[in-house]
Amino acid sequence: MANRANRHAARTEDSDNTINYVQCDGLAVMKMVKHCHEESSNMDLAQGALLGLVVDKCLEITNCFPFPKSGDETMDEELYQLTVMRRLRRVNVDHLHVGWYQSSDVGNSLSLALLESQYHYQTSIEESVVVVYDTQKSSRGFLCLKAYRLTPQAIQMYKDGDFTPEAFRTLKVGYESLFAEIPIVIKNSPLTNIMMSELNELLPEDKGHNFLDLGTATVLENQMRSLIERVDELYQEAVRYNKYQQVVFKQDTEKHRALAKLAAENAVRTSKGEPTVPEEEVIKQFRPMTAPNRLTATITSGQINTHAQHIAQFCSQSLAKLFITESLQNAKEAKETK
Repeated sequence: MANRANRHAARTEDSDNTINYVQCDGLAVMKMVKHCHEESSNMDLAQGALLGLVVDKCLEITNCFPFPKSGDETMDEELYQLTVMRRLRRVNVDHLHVGWYQSSDVGNSLSLALLESQYHYQTSIEESVVVVYDTQKSSRGFLCLKAYRLTPQAIQMYKDGDFTPEAFRTLKVGYESLFAEIPIVIKNSPLTNIMMSELNELLPEDKGHNFLDLGTATVLENQMRSLIERVDELYQEAVRYNKYQQVVFKQDTEKHRALAKLAAENAVRTSKGEPTVPEEEVIKQFRPMTAPNRLTATITSGQINTHAQHIAQFCSQSLAKLFITESLQNAKEAKETK
């Protein structure tokens, strides 16, 4: 697992060497977790700002605060953020804006809104990241906290505003190269680590089985349902693109047939000494077809890839729990027979 993370970090550094990893304080993580779970109970999307600084290609996140709810029209979001950061500066707390965080439900984090928001953040704050926290998966005992940055190809594509297949092919942009995942490390102070160790020793033995909770069917079911929905959406996008290709092929065939007919007619006119008709007169009759937007299909493919990775990771961890509980059950039965 560590080797896989190191290889991923090496690929990220080759494409974007602004930061190599993200270091997040435990207090900032707890604030994000608390805010995301509070908003998830109301089926709302939790978002907030990340504060910290960059030290030797390491983005240190030391604090965060939530954004006001979008339904509150009386609140000026930009003024609110500036006021909070100004007051944090007065009490000597890190106030530099280094990104934002967002809650996610069953891995549905990759979206057009996320891409647009991160583009504006990353073009104004070069080292900014977006931290995504999956509330449902984390509530079942699997902490899901990931940091992402847009790749240089994705930034150039969004800057040009050209989402045609030719633009994707030229920039070599695919669903796997829209976002680059940055390794994230949670750091606690020595006093916090000591306190956690003492709390762990105070935990009764009969409470330790909570870490072996096998009730993962609901999370896996939701992941599979979301995966099926994304596959259906991708199929609809593929149908639209196939129709576009059929229309373009039909138009090209008719245009070549008309040009061939014009060439034959021009040959007759030339033999009679009459003026020929230019090819532009025929080409004007066939207007170029507008290529469909492929950004939606690319994002949907990225969502499918994310769901597949989550399901694979979730199943592997669940299988490990099953083997552990099987050994414990066998030991318990052997003890009872004696």
